[in-house]
Amino acid sequence: MDQAFLALVTIVIGVGGCVGYFWASNIILDKVIFPARGLQAGRNISRANMVRPWLFLFPALLALGLYLAYPVFATAWLSLNRNIGGELAFVGFDNYRQMFGESKFWESLRNNMLWLIVVPALATAFGLLAAQLTDRIRWGNLAKSMIFMPMAISFVGASVIWKLIYDTREAGQTQIGLLNALWLQFEGGIWSVLILRVLPAVLLLAVALALLWVLWGQVRALAQGALLARVLRGAGILVGAWLAWVAVSWAWGAATADLPYGRPQFWLQIPFWNNFFLMAVLVWLQTGFAMVILSAALRGVPEDTIEAAIIDGANPFQIFFKIKVPQIMGTIVVVWTTITIVVLKVFDIVRAMTGGQQETQVLANYMYDKLFVAVDWGVGSASAMIILLLVTPILVWNVWNARKEMR
Repeated sequence: MDQAFLALVTIVIGVGGCVGYFWASNIILDKVIFPARGLQAGRNISRANMVRPWLFLFPALLALGLYLAYPVFATAWLSLNRNIGGELAFVGFDNYRQMFGESKFWESLRNNMLWLIVVPALATAFGLLAAQLTDRIRWGNLAKSMIFMPMAISFVGASVIWKLIYDTREAGQTQIGLLNALWLQFEGGIWSVLILRVLPAVLLLAVALALLWVLWGQVRALAQGALLARVLRGAGILVGAWLAWVAVSWAWGAATADLPYGRPQFWLQIPFWNNFFLMAVLVWLQTGFAMVILSAALRGVPEDTIEAAIIDGANPFQIFFKIKVPQIMGTIVVVWTTITIVVLKVFDIVRAMTGGQQETQVLANYMYDKLFVAVDWGVGSASAMIILLLVTPILVWNVWNARKEMR
C-alpha cells in the first residue's frame, strides 16, 4: 500500500510539475520578459514565439544531457583514470594500452566484426525475402505475424529458447536439444552427403555468385558519381570480393569436411562456429523488424514502373532486382544500419548463452566483465569508449541519410 501511494504521489508530482512548468514559463515569457504591450508589442510577440519552443524543449534537453551527454563525458574521464588505493589517479592512455595488450579485447573486436558482416546481411536479406513472398500469398498476414512474433521476446528469453535447441547430453542419453536430435539422424549415407555437404556447398556458391553479380554492376558504375562516392564504391567492391572468396572457401570446406556422424555435438563449444550459432538468435529476432519496414517500402513502389517492366517482357526476378530493389535501396540501407547498431551493442545473447567463453567474447560483454566482474573501471570505461567510437559514425551517417531522404 505504501509503495502504491508513493507511486501515485510521484505521478501527481511529475505531471503537476510539468504542467506547472509550462504554465509558469508561458506567464513569465508573455507577461514579464516580452510583454505584448506598448510600442514594442509586435517585436516582443515575435521574440516570445522564437523563445517558446526552447522553453518547451528545455526539460527534454536537460534530461538528455543528464542521462546521455553527462555519462559519455564521465566515461571518457574514467577511461583516463585508474583506481589506486581507493582514489582515482590520472594515468592518461595507460588503460587503453593495457586493453590493447589483452588477447580477450582483440578476440571481442574480431567477433564483433564477424557479427557486423553476418547478422545485418542475413537479417536484411531474410526480411526482404519474407516481405516479397508474404505479399504474394493469400495467408501472407498470418505468415508476417509468425515471422514478427520473435520481436516480442526479450533477448534473454530468446537466448534461453535457443540454448535449449543447442542443448547436448552425453552419448547414449536422450537428446532434448532439437539440433542434436536432428544431427543424430544422419549416419553418413547418401542423404547425409546431400543435406550436409552438397546443399551447404551449393548455397554458399549461390551466395558467392550473387555477390559477384552485384560486384560486376558496381564495377561498371565505378567511373560514375563524385569522388567520395567512387571511393566508397571501390571500398565496397573490395569488401564484396573478399566476402565472395570467403563464401567459395567455405563451400569447399563444406563439401570436403570430415563430419563426426553419430556423436552428439557441443554446439556452443565448437571454436569459431559457435559464434554463428549465437548469431542465429539475433538474425531470428531482427528478421521480423526488417520484414515489416521493407514490406511497407515495397508497397510504396509505383505500380506504373512494374507494369512498364511487365510490358517490356521482364520476368519476376528482373522486376524484383532491377525495379523494386533499386527504388527501396534507401530503406534497405536504413534497416541495415539500424541492425548494425544493435549488433555493435549485443550483450544479452552472449552473456546468457556462453558468458563470453569458448572464444565468443564481444565488446559489450568484455566491457561488462571489466566493469562489474574485475571491477576495473579504467579499462572497462576505455572499452565503452571504443563501442561509442564504432557506433557514432553509423549514427551520424544514418541521420544524414534520413535528412537527405526528407529533402
